[in-house]
Amino acid sequence: MKSTSKIIVTLTLTALLGACSHHKPTHAILVKPRSQIKPNYIPHPLGERTVTDIMQIYGKHVTRKLSNYFTKAKVSFPPKAIALVALKQEKKLELWARDNKEFRLIHTYNIRAASGVAGPKLRQGDKQVPEGIYRIEGLNPNSNYHLSMRINYPNEFDLFHAEEEGRTEPGSDIFIHGWAVSIGCLAMGDETIEELFVLTAKVGAENVKVVIAPHDPRVYPLNIDSDLLPEWTAELYDDISEEINDLSTTAKSAQSMGSVSVNATNQ
Repeated sequence: MKSTSKIIVTLTLTALLGACSHHKPTHAILVKPRSQIKPNYIPHPLGERTVTDIMQIYGKHVTRKLSNYFTKAKVSFPPKAIALVALKQEKKLELWARDNKEFRLIHTYNIRAASGVAGPKLRQGDKQVPEGIYRIEGLNPNSNYHLSMRINYPNEFDLFHAEEEGRTEPGSDIFIHGWAVSIGCLAMGDETIEELFVLTAKVGAENVKVVIAPHDPRVYPLNIDSDLLPEWTAELYDDISEEINDLSTTAKSAQSMGSVSVNATNQ
């Protein structure tokens, strides 16, 4: 009897995890107080929500929180561009942004779940969170995981090396989403994904960069410490390190000139 119960629980969890990219929600979207919705505005029903619906439901509340972060960092809101730096080992996601000046650290979020280990994603079903430099391909207001933002994995770098090595199924459907479960995605929790979703909608997905690293290269270098990783991982880690270190360098430069970048707080 106990074995049967365990099997049922396992199958249920597997079904939920496998639905990361689906557009029909498996649970009701958590809605902020209706007073935030503009008078006479009627959102589409669950499963048919648009980005406009999400902005009407969450926009006012989220914008107030985001504005506080940006004010402390002395960056205009909404900014012209943002960079999301995900650190797998530390389970942190840094929000960087710029207006007409350099990028500055705005806020740091906890990553609630990120499956896999250090190393790039190589194939469908390996449960690895990718590592690399990505863009946001689109916003999903009807995610099974509250809200989600799809990243462009596999990008050109991933596809080039997959083809070179004869890997025909490098995987796909990688998202930054709500909840706290992951099979290759970055699960941020519902409140955090509301902030990231609204901010991305305001800035424009084309102005959002996503950098995913195995750990923070500002603490210790991204070295290949496993024979299981492909040789090209060294090139990938050099690119990732350069992206993250460039952000930090501009922040230090601004600080030395008298502009103090905010020390991000966890949520």
